[in-house]
Amino acid sequence: MKYFIAIIKPFKLDDVRNALTEIGVEGLTASEVRGFGRQRGQTEIYRGAEYNVSFVPKLKIEVAVPDEMQEVVHEAFLQSASTGQIGDGKIFVFDLCSATRIRTGETENNAL
Repeated sequence: MKYFIAIIKPFKLDDVRNALTEIGVEGLTASEVRGFGRQRGQTEIYRGAEYNVSFVPKLKIEVAVPDEMQEVVHEAFLQSASTGQIGDGKIFVFDLCSATRIRTGETENNAL
């Protein structure tokens, strides 16, 4: 099993969700997060005063999938989250050693 963590721009959530649903991903977790990368934050104007925002708002998407779906899920993230602009985000892929559905006790791929 594989565990994906993708950091994306907030307005791309619906595109990513639709792309993952189309390829058969049955669930995901989305969290609002803040961070910075090469963007190093941004400058904003509030009530006429300019100030630096050192952490940029992003969304963290977490998805667990069977091994055989790794490539198609990775491609779905790439295609649906990309704007071609700086700050599009990152995709991290981890090996997932165990999964259990609490309600039924199902394990591994059956729990996904």
